[in-house]
Parts: sequence; C-alpha cells; structure tokens
Amino acid sequence: MSRSRRQFLMQASAGLLGAAAVNAAAQTTEPPPGTPPAFGTGPQVGPEVSPTTFTEAEKLVQIELTESEREVAAHSWRSNMAALYERRTGPRAVSLEPTLAPALRWSPVLPGEKAGPERDRFVGSKADPGPLPSRDEDIAFAPVTKLSRWIEARKLTSERLTNIYLERLQRFDPKLRCVITLLREPALAQAKQADAEIFAGKYRGPLHGIPWGAKDLLDTANIPTTYGAEPFRNRVPLEDSVVVKRLHAAGAVLIAKLSLGALALNDIWFGGQTMNPWLLEEGSSGSSAGPGAATAAALVAFAIGSETGGSIVGPSMRCGVTGLRPTFGRVPRTGAMTLCWSLDKLGPMTRSVEDTILVLNAISGPDPGDLASVPSKLDFEFGEDVKELRVGYFPKWMNEAPATEVDRAALVTVKKLGMVPVEVSIPDWPYDSLDLFSSPKQQLHSRRSR
Repeated sequence: MSRSRRQFLMQASAGLLGAAAVNAAAQTTEPPPGTPPAFGTGPQVGPEVSPTTFTEAEKLVQIELTESEREVAAHSWRSNMAALYERRTGPRAVSLEPTLAPALRWSPVLPGEKAGPERDRFVGSKADPGPLPSRDEDIAFAPVTKLSRWIEARKLTSERLTNIYLERLQRFDPKLRCVITLLREPALAQAKQADAEIFAGKYRGPLHGIPWGAKDLLDTANIPTTYGAEPFRNRVPLEDSVVVKRLHAAGAVLIAKLSLGALALNDIWFGGQTMNPWLLEEGSSGSSAGPGAATAAALVAFAIGSETGGSIVGPSMRCGVTGLRPTFGRVPRTGAMTLCWSLDKLGPMTRSVEDTILVLNAISGPDPGDLASVPSKLDFEFGEDVKELRVGYFPKWMNEAPATEVDRAALVTVKKLGMVPVEVSIPDWPYDSLDLFSSPKQQLHSRRSR
C-alpha cells in the first residue's frame, strides 16, 4: 500500500475525474433545473472555470493533472458541484450557526473499557506559601497555589495583583504580540468585587481573585472574540462560553483575550506573530500561542488554551510552561470555536503542575451544549509517590530528529525518579494520507510527534 499523500490524492482525483468523464459523455441534453443532484447530472451553476483554473489549483495541492484530465474537469465542474454550490447560495442554502453541535455523541472510549479514575479526590499541597515577596515581579511569577493563599489570608489583594499583571501586559506585549483584547476596566471591576467578597468572608476557592487570560476562541459576552482571523476581527458574542462562565463563578478575573494563530492554526494572527518570551527570534508555536507566551512571561497567573492536534502541548513545550491537555470530553467546549468536533479539547496552561489541576477542577463536567462532554472524576494528591508509575515512550523516535538531548535527558530523569519507562508503538498505517494540509516534511515531524 502506498503511504504517499501524493499517490493518495492522485488516485482519488483520477477516480473522480474518470467518473466525471463517463457522466459527461452520457449526457445528451442539459438537465432541467430541479433534476436530482446525482453526480454529474445537476444543472449548470456556479462560477465558470477553464483548464487554466485547474492548472493554477494544482499548485495548491501539489499534484499534476494531464491536459485531458483538466479538460474533463473543466467541462464537468459546474454540473458536478451544483448540489454543493446550492447549499451555500441557492434557495435551499443551509445556514450553520456557530453554536450548532453534532446531533450524535462521539466517544473515544472502547466498548467494555472504563474512562478515568474510579474515585473523586483532590488533595492539594499544604505548604506555607511564605511571606509575600517585596518585588512585584516575584509576585507575578508565583504559582496560583501561592497567590491564592496570599489572597485568602488578605496579604495580597486581587486589585493589586491585577494591576501588576496589567502593567506587565502593557510593558511586554509590544514585543510578544500575545494580546488581542486587553480588558483593563472589566478586570479591575472584577478584582474589586473579589476583594469585597473575600473581605466579607465569602471566599469562593483557590481561583478567587486570580487574573487569567483566555485564548481568543472562547466566547465572551459583549467582548470581541476574533479567532485570531481578520474576517472575525469585529465579532462580538452575546454570551460567555461555558468555561468562561465557570471561571467567573470561581471568582477568577479575566484580564485579556490572548492570541491564537488565525482559526487556531500556528502562531500568526492578524496582529502579527506571537513570540517566545525566552527567545524573541522564534514564534511561541501554535495555536495556543498567546496563552503560552503570556503565562511563561508572567503576564497572567494562568491561561486557557485549546488543542486539536498539539496546540496546548506545542506552545507549552516551546515557552516552558505546564500545559494540560485534558481527556476528550472532560471539559465542555460550548461557546468555543470548533476546529474538529472529535478532537478539540480545552485545557489550562500554568506555571506549575498543581495549578493545572486547580483550574481543571473548576472547568470540568458536562454541559448540554456539548454532547461529547461527560461526567468525570479527578483523582489527585499533591506530592503523591510517583514510583512505579508507568511512562510510555517511543524508543526509535528518541534517537532521531526532532528528538533532542533534552528529550533523552527527560527519559533518564524518569528512571531516576523510580518511574518505569515502557516502550510503546503505533501500527504502521498510512497516516500521512489523511493529513492534506501540510508538507511532507511537516507530516514527518507530525507523525513523530504523535
């Protein structure tokens, strides 16, 4: 079996063109409007095309058609595409609302298998956070676990902490380009409310008064949510996404809508490229670029990112933060931009492991707007012994690019901690044939990264 994307596309294209040629030859008269849209029998609709159109299109998908194939495609295009074209512009055009979800639920759990831990338990660290640092920078870089205890003990106010992060956002964003919308006034209003509630003894929990940033694909009521893409630059939703609602309920302070590569691809958006705070010559990776950069540079206490195929893991690795890509279905995506219903996940990006669990605990649980979201338990105890914990790795990939000495050192550290490295592998299938949007070189990197 050929594992080449090129072979896959050329064979599929040849089959479609052959079917088009047979149908075109069988037609003797132009079908009247309303003819059932069987392949090659629809009425002539849509834009006029020519063989030259397909010559130019070949450059986009990196395949080559013969001259006769281009002639057949150009001749049959308007009748073959009629049904699809009508769905967009005809009398039966289908309007898909942004909040529309699939009617069916997809679950990755195999029949007979159980998902997640058996018990619901969360035991956080008990260590004293120590005295409040005198320098604002040291406060900004402190983990949420410490910030929350200082706020709870009234050694630090949410308003002061919010002002610290606002100042850092204003100072560093011109270089990082990680902020799409800064929420100065709403954030300060939330912070003052949090301080008033805490002073009155109404402490909501470890996220109360903590400033955070949202990847700009999470809807925020009456605040732009742009998807990082120019066509949506002025898009203003009327309702908060579920994750935003849950963090508001936890008392967290939304301080900024953070950048993502346009439509959740890469790290380039309509404001430029989001950069890695530790190496300004390189991007922060995609597509949770803004959450990665802002969290690493301590412009926010934590952020929410999203992942379809690496968009939490990639920026977290590039920028040196702790990213948690939750199990599919644990966190509802209601009110978040959809890239792929069967792959999208929302998760926290923080500066410590325990911080990710604090945030995950606040945003988990099912929501009617996302049929794939399910009840889930969280079994976590900070400082729990990790000995005998099994850690899977791909032995061959560890010894070839893009693996580095850092990756190999991590494997050595795993052994030193008493964890058990376990060699794993995936079936040798032609995965690249399904990845139509990247170059062969990118596909090779992607395959090694899975």
